[in-house]
Amino acid sequence: MADGPVPEVLLRRLEAADGGLDSAEVAAQLGLEHQAVVGAVKSLQTLGEIIEAELRSTKRWELTAEGEEIAREGSHEARVFRSVPPEGLPQSELMVDSVEDEVQRRLQLVQGGQAEKLGEKERSELRKRKLLTEVTLKTYWVSKGSAFSTSISKQETELSPEMISSGSWRDRPFKPYNFSAHGILPESGHLHPLLKVRTQFRQIFLEMGFTEMPTDNYIESSFWNFDALFQPQQHPARDQHDTFFLRDPPQALQLPMDYVHRVKRTHSQGGYGSQGYKYNWKLDEARKNLLRTHTTSASARALYRLAQKKPFTPAKYFSIDRVFRNETLDATHLAEFHQIEGVVADHGLTLGHLMGVLREFFTKLGITQLRFKPAYNPYTEPSMEVFSYHQGLKKWVEVGNSGVFRPEMLLPMGLPENVSVIAWGLSLERPTMIKYGINNIRELVGHKVNLQMVYDSPLCRLDTEQGPPPTQEAA
Repeated sequence: MADGPVPEVLLRRLEAADGGLDSAEVAAQLGLEHQAVVGAVKSLQTLGEIIEAELRSTKRWELTAEGEEIAREGSHEARVFRSVPPEGLPQSELMVDSVEDEVQRRLQLVQGGQAEKLGEKERSELRKRKLLTEVTLKTYWVSKGSAFSTSISKQETELSPEMISSGSWRDRPFKPYNFSAHGILPESGHLHPLLKVRTQFRQIFLEMGFTEMPTDNYIESSFWNFDALFQPQQHPARDQHDTFFLRDPPQALQLPMDYVHRVKRTHSQGGYGSQGYKYNWKLDEARKNLLRTHTTSASARALYRLAQKKPFTPAKYFSIDRVFRNETLDATHLAEFHQIEGVVADHGLTLGHLMGVLREFFTKLGITQLRFKPAYNPYTEPSMEVFSYHQGLKKWVEVGNSGVFRPEMLLPMGLPENVSVIAWGLSLERPTMIKYGINNIRELVGHKVNLQMVYDSPLCRLDTEQGPPPTQEAA
């Protein structure tokens, strides 16, 4: 046992030592936990140049709990043999005359610190049986410092008024100032990483000449959320299993009725070159209030306002805001997430314009390897899913949806027949989309971010597709 405080004992042993001491050996000699000696070393380091300590790492073999039991009581095989009664057993039942407990012998060698006497194959066999494990031991090599002394005097860290008035500061040792040490950071709040990434997305839209749409109404009518988008009232997305409907107030009271009648006619009878859906469209269904399921409802409102301005003026809109889905919560789904949406209205826009705008948009995000896949949406035709090749996951990951708004949606609003509207949407939380932002979040939040944790989190909704990596020409 240590004769006195551990730091003082360590200094006395160091004074008598030739060169230095190993902290693990000192702990074994004093019968102490190694951590107690490490604590003494760190305590002495705070007193100045009394000692020098070099951190060293060594590997050694240790027995597992089962290994210690076998080293103490013998291997399972040997114990079975010793359990044979003194009167013996018939030879037909036991064909062994004696056993040598080689497993116990090997484990006792390791226990005695002679693991080097075992061959690599022998250690490997014991490790496979989970009797032996290799551990890394971190120790300190302690030697005398430039101000070595066996007496410990506490260094002062502050100059008090009493020391100045009495003059005692002249005889007291002071701890040197560490001018390179970092100060204590003041406690303060931080912006959420998604808010910072959202600001980056917003800046990209503004650089491309887009105007932000008002999206401050989380509560929306079914008319703007579904009917205005030429989405039929019997569509599965309008079921309570997919949408949060409101009980109070249950219905929207103010709707543009002239526009409502045109939408009703398009749904139930057709028009504008379409035969419609041929069903009995109900106003009560359109009035139902809900938590918006997408920000396309805000796009519909913006396009309707644009249609009322004469003459027509081309426009580019964007929005980034929260939407809600009646999802079953699991590892990859939440009941709310943030949707990013871009809309361009102009004369004669085509699918080629949409692909060009998408490439420009994603290039500004640092995503250049894109490919497009035909898809179906009730309110866009043609429609495309956008995929990006993710180098980390080695997969094509869906990063958004896009399309050209249908005439059945645009013409009832009052937009001219030769005006087309291209649009795309994506989730802010999708890992491939926020790759640009997540790589900067390491700096934004001031610590490392585990990207795989981000990929596996409920915020990330991964839709992947198999396929070869992109060629240089495709990229």
